[in-house]
Amino acid sequence: MEYGSKIYVAGHRGMVGSGIVRSLQMQGYVNIVTRTSSELDLRNQAAVDDFFATEKPEYVFLAAAKVGGIMANNTYRADFLYDNLAIEANVIHSSYVHGVDKLLFLGSSCIYPKLAPQPLKEEYLLTGLLEPTNEPYAIAKIAGIKLCEAYRDQYGCNFIAAMPTNMYGQGDNYHLQNSHVIPALLRKFHEAKVSGSAFTEIWGTGTPLREFMYVDDLADACVYLMNNYNEKEFINVGTGEEVTIKELAHVVQQVVDFEGETKFDATKPDGTPRKLMDSAKLHSLGWKHKTSLQEGLKKAYQFFMAENV
Repeated sequence: MEYGSKIYVAGHRGMVGSGIVRSLQMQGYVNIVTRTSSELDLRNQAAVDDFFATEKPEYVFLAAAKVGGIMANNTYRADFLYDNLAIEANVIHSSYVHGVDKLLFLGSSCIYPKLAPQPLKEEYLLTGLLEPTNEPYAIAKIAGIKLCEAYRDQYGCNFIAAMPTNMYGQGDNYHLQNSHVIPALLRKFHEAKVSGSAFTEIWGTGTPLREFMYVDDLADACVYLMNNYNEKEFINVGTGEEVTIKELAHVVQQVVDFEGETKFDATKPDGTPRKLMDSAKLHSLGWKHKTSLQEGLKKAYQFFMAENV
């Protein structure tokens, strides 16, 4: 990308999209195009086509999606499948029709089979059954990967796809029912601290292993891939480091400075037992994350306090 290239960031108000905008601005890109969902409904094919015809972006970061945690994914199954299929189909097709130079589609680590070998290599896609609680979201993201591959095969489009590990940080959703694990933990521990509770309760057994990346690191990786990666195969974006939910909870507890007890409710679902990305391909390109978990959680808690307290 040139510094004056016209760059469209779809989903710029979301955690990942806003991170990409920040990263682009910090690196000197000056021609960034955005639209809020009220200005442009990406599920509306005609509206998306009109936008591309008018704006003619050269590069597209497709970070727009309907997202949520275990409960949201399992409750709003039709919405998660339909909305995400419509968004990606409309943006990818319009990018082809209107001659976008390059598009980066962002997926999710939930595309992999529930019991795939660990760490998760790119070639494990579609080798087994998905985690049932987020199957609609995962199927939509797999469809996005395949759309990028198909438009490359049939039309020669330089459309690439990246699969991030679990994200957290600035712009996260802290709703206790619809959020991911880190923002939910930050909020739970903070509220327990403020109320003077003797303990806080966390869903599941605490044994699942997870990998987490600070959102600004992902954004930096996205810009790096847009400038350095042009292959058909999607690429994992992770840290290569994992932690149990129990260990994560203790780090969050320290960051928030909650002095009570932590209890785990084993009657609630755990989700996938282990989810570590194999990011060897990305690391071989010369990119690696910069933010440690402890450092990232401190930043995330500061943003939580600024935005929610």
